Amino acid sequence: MSYEPTYSGSTSFFRREFSKDLRGVDLAVTGIPLDTAVTNRPGTRFGPRAVRAASTILAWERPYGLDFNPVERIAMVDYGDCHFDFGVPESVPKYIEDHISGILDEGSAVFSIGGDHFVSYPILKAHAKKIKEPISLIQFDAHTDTWAAGEGDEQSADENRIDHGTMFYQATKDGILDPKSSVQIGIRTENPDTMDFNILDAPWVHENGIDAVISETKRIVGSKPVYMTFDIDCLDPSYAPGTGTPVCGGLSSHQAMSIIRGLTGINLIGLDLVEVSPAYDVGEITALAGAHIAMEMISVFAAKPEFK
Repeated sequence: MSYEPTYSGSTSFFRREFSKDLRGVDLAVTGIPLDTAVTNRPGTRFGPRAVRAASTILAWERPYGLDFNPVERIAMVDYGDCHFDFGVPESVPKYIEDHISGILDEGSAVFSIGGDHFVSYPILKAHAKKIKEPISLIQFDAHTDTWAAGEGDEQSADENRIDHGTMFYQATKDGILDPKSSVQIGIRTENPDTMDFNILDAPWVHENGIDAVISETKRIVGSKPVYMTFDIDCLDPSYAPGTGTPVCGGLSSHQAMSIIRGLTGINLIGLDLVEVSPAYDVGEITALAGAHIAMEMISVFAAKPEFK
């Protein structure tokens, strides 16, 4: 088989076909180019484009150490990006929710590329309409994103708030998430209200190691339907400088990828990668880390029994 050079050709996600035809598709990849909700540096609207471009470097071979190629085991297409009216920001969450619902209604699972982390909220709302039971969340992040309101803002969060630090607070209040069967990995910013989420913070990960994180995460989520979200700022800024709210002391790319691969066997129903901001990247290492992590996440999805 011949392959296009990595420096030319299509920049679709892992060089999969761009298609709106979801007949027989197992996983549709879509970009959500939104950075309206950021509280620090902007630019994640360009994240989907950057991660797609970086993924072409990995498209020609299966991930090292796996005995299958996940993008060949499952039927996967690049569905393109969600389009919304940027001039009417209050309408954007509904655009995203409807966009994801349209894909799910066709019988395909969805891998979303942000965009800032707020996009996970309307995505979860779309999944909740299909799953009809509280979802377990596996969240890789430097921040809990369960604040009731923005810093210095006395207004409580509600479903109309567009803020990349409040969406899991609201999703829990809505009954979409079950925090007691959810895990937040890599946290290293203070938030007194855990909302009953299980937190394996960055110091705990460094102290106890990869195998302990895998074991504890699997124990917590059990067989419940799981949504996995990876905020690239879970990684230490030395591995992912291109993000809006970097925090030192994070995970290495090796730790993150190994933990994700070790989660094979969970009941994964949806996934996203968010907060890549190319303007602050150095040598495209953040986008490349995002592409590698995306491949590991897709590998967990492709390892589900129905695809073997």
